Amino acid sequence: MKKVKLDIVGLSYSQTQSGAYALVLGEVNGRRRLPIIIGAFEAQAIAIEIEKMTPSRPLTHDLFKSLADTFNLSIQEIIIYNLVDGVFYAKLICTDGKNTHEIDARTSDAIALAVRFNALIYTYEFILASAGIVIEGNDFLFLENMDSIAKEPDADSLPTSTKSQGFGDLTLEELQQKLQEAIADEAYEKAARLRDELNKRGTS
Repeated sequence: MKKVKLDIVGLSYSQTQSGAYALVLGEVNGRRRLPIIIGAFEAQAIAIEIEKMTPSRPLTHDLFKSLADTFNLSIQEIIIYNLVDGVFYAKLICTDGKNTHEIDARTSDAIALAVRFNALIYTYEFILASAGIVIEGNDFLFLENMDSIAKEPDADSLPTSTKSQGFGDLTLEELQQKLQEAIADEAYEKAARLRDELNKRGTS
């Protein structure tokens, strides 16, 4: 089957469906997007690595990376290989330099590891054809109707928006201080929202 290379396009929370994060993967050199609803912990793990935040203690995916590095194991690529009843299935393609192994994984965990190993992300054409969304131009994919989007099983509840947490009333100095406090407390979802607020003010 033909493999299609994907990149991470975005990670966002829904304004219309409480407790849902959307991980959006994009077809390289194409206009199709593959949105996947994931849980809070996995969204946090992906966002931390993308934003290059340094947790005070290693998270589960960081521990896996350290363990793999210690024993000279690497992840070459991940493949989202199936979609059954609205649930994506993925596997890790791993090697120790001599042998290659395939390991089953939840898609969100696979992506969280892929960003840590700089591994390539692939899916198959039939999955993009059935679950992909075609966008026009270079517009980002806004997910207003999340009901029909495939999900991860056992997705966790997620926090509300920055506006509801009152970040809009804080000064830049207060935002920076709260960002450092959130990182120190390992409240990475809050830290990501504080960073979003700082970035928004920096471009306004």
